[in-house]
Amino acid sequence: MMTRLIAFLSLMILATAPVSAQSLSEADVKRLVLETILENPEIVMEAVAILQEREQAEQAASSAAALAENEDLLLNDPQAEVFGNPDGDVTVVEFFDYNCGYCRQASPTVAKLLESDPNIRLVMREFPILGEGSVEAARAALAARNQDGYEAFHWALMEMKGQAQLASVLKLAREQGLDAERLQADMGAAEIDEHIANSMLLAQALGISGTPSFVIGDTLVPGALPLEQLQQIIAEERENG
Repeated sequence: MMTRLIAFLSLMILATAPVSAQSLSEADVKRLVLETILENPEIVMEAVAILQEREQAEQAASSAAALAENEDLLLNDPQAEVFGNPDGDVTVVEFFDYNCGYCRQASPTVAKLLESDPNIRLVMREFPILGEGSVEAARAALAARNQDGYEAFHWALMEMKGQAQLASVLKLAREQGLDAERLQADMGAAEIDEHIANSMLLAQALGISGTPSFVIGDTLVPGALPLEQLQQIIAEERENG
């Protein structure tokens, strides 16, 4: 940012300089920039604002292109579980990690969102980035699909105390009425490898580096947002068709 700011300031100042830029040495340019900043310190904030606007526009364009390029996998991956209304008019994709405190904090909000809006289709995207325990929890949750127990197990994992590790995850599975031995055997399935690999690829393409992160239509929403803010973004998505 600092390098771009200095370069941008130089261009701004040279554009209004009374002499040709070709006639100035590098030392002359630095002196001219410094003199202008000292005389007009507000120019720095103006330049920062312009650069931030440009970077935000570039990021939005890049995200829109990445979303369009990966839309089918993002919305229709058969290895990703779907909550809510499978035919809902707005699809929300959640990237999460069972050991992420913010994901656990956001979980009741996500549940309330589904309860309050019967037309939301929520695609669940395991994105285990916080260590081996996160990977084991993600694998266990995905393996629970073979016992028709994914959704209940997902909410239970989000409510568990302490770090999710293999032993604690299997203990919780038994408490949820799942066959823990079968679950552990199913955790190594190829489709689970595929789901997690696709999560990593999608996150890289979309610029997602943390959890929770949501994709709502053409909007990438990082962080655990309040219910009202998520509802507002969804309402705007509906208005935009």
